[in-house]
Amino acid sequence: MNMPVKMLLLIALFAALTAVGGFIRIPIPPVPITLQTLSVYLAAHLLGTKGGVASQGLFLIVGLLGVPIFTMGGGPGYILKPSFGYLVGFPIGALVIGLVAGKSNGSLNWWRLFMANGVGMLVILFIGVLYLYINTNLILQTEITWIHALWIGVAVFLPGEIVKIWIAIYLVRKLKSHIQLLQR
Repeated sequence: MNMPVKMLLLIALFAALTAVGGFIRIPIPPVPITLQTLSVYLAAHLLGTKGGVASQGLFLIVGLLGVPIFTMGGGPGYILKPSFGYLVGFPIGALVIGLVAGKSNGSLNWWRLFMANGVGMLVILFIGVLYLYINTNLILQTEITWIHALWIGVAVFLPGEIVKIWIAIYLVRKLKSHIQLLQR
């Protein structure tokens, strides 16, 4: 896979934006509300499926290697945190967003972008809450029900995610042609 240098720089930029988004947060336990998913939505649309997945994969790898770019640090021990599933969901969510948006043949239709981001958001939240439930019950040995996990791992995020999706749609429609020029 031979990528142009400009695309590699954009991938690194979106990985960095995801990291910065983690430090703009509302610290509610066990998973803080951050701006990271906004970067996932933008990367998937502006860099395409491969670039979006690569940017989020780079973010995940750099954090696991020990660079403190995750909301609460970094390193391989981060795998044991209840919020780690959401981070794993970022590249998978970017993949899903890219695949759903790709079916539109480049259309910047609001509804199509909303559907792509919405499906990607649900994937991220599903992986995150599944990991949260398993981690809390098995690793932290604090028993929680599925209903409680869904409340603290999905419901509290939905209003903010809807706002981030609309912001992403607005920005994608404004920036798509500029990013395409940079990729040439």
